[in-house]
Amino acid sequence: MPQSVDRALDVLDAVAASDGPVPAKALARHLGCGLSTVYELLGALTARGHLVRTPAGYVLGYRVPSLHHAFQRQMRMSDEVQELLQRTRRAAGVDTYFSTYRDGDIAVLAAATASHPATGGFTVGQDVTGHATAHGKVLLAALPRAARLRYLAASGMQAITPRTITSPERLDVQLRRVRREGVAVEVEECAPGVACVAVPVPAAGALTAVSAALPLEEFHRRGQQVAEALRHVAAEAAKFQGTADISGPTGG
Repeated sequence: MPQSVDRALDVLDAVAASDGPVPAKALARHLGCGLSTVYELLGALTARGHLVRTPAGYVLGYRVPSLHHAFQRQMRMSDEVQELLQRTRRAAGVDTYFSTYRDGDIAVLAAATASHPATGGFTVGQDVTGHATAHGKVLLAALPRAARLRYLAASGMQAITPRTITSPERLDVQLRRVRREGVAVEVEECAPGVACVAVPVPAAGALTAVSAALPLEEFHRRGQQVAEALRHVAAEAAKFQGTADISGPTGG
C-alpha cells in the first residue's frame, strides 16, 4: 500500500509538472513501471477527480482547485491578498510572492507572475532554499536562533549558485541587517541574473513576507522603488491576514 500511494502521488506530480496532456505510456516510462500499473493508478486518480482523461492524455482534474482553496483557508490566505499581489504585479511590473513560516517550514502561499517559469524561479509550495531567497531571509531573521538553526540544518544550505551563502555564521550577519533595516535583498543567490527584495508583513500571530523578483539590471535601476512598493503591500496585506500557528516567539 505505501508503494502504491507513492506511485500514485508520483503520477500526480508528473502530470502537474507537464505543460499539456500526458499519455499513459509516457507516464510509465517516466516512472519506470509497467503500463498496467500506471493505468490502475490513473483510474483511481481519475475516479477521485484529481485527474481527467483527454484524447491527448491526462491533465489535472477539477478536484485540484478545491484542494488549493482548502489549503489557502487553512493557511489563512485570503482572496484579498491574492488580488493585492496581482495589482502589485500590474502596477510595479515585477513578479510578486506571499510567503510564510509555519511549524519549521517556509512556503510560498501565493504568487502573481507574468511569465513561466516565473522570474524568481519560485512556485507555490514548500521552499527548502530559504537561506538563498529574500523572503526566506525575512522569515528566518524573525525566528529564534534555535528554530533558525533547525531549519538550516534540515535544508542543508545547498549552494544553488556561486553567490549562495552556505555558512550559518555568514547568514547570521546578513539576518542582523535584515532585522535592523526591515528589508531583505538577495542578488543572484537563488538564480543567475535575478535579484529579489522582501519585507515582513506586520501581521499579529503570523510570520509572513511579501517579495518581488526582477532581472538584475532592472534591480540596479529601481530596487529601492520596488522595496518601498512592497512596504505598502505588506501594510495592506496585514489588514487581511488572520492569525496562524507558528513555532515560538520571534527575535534572536
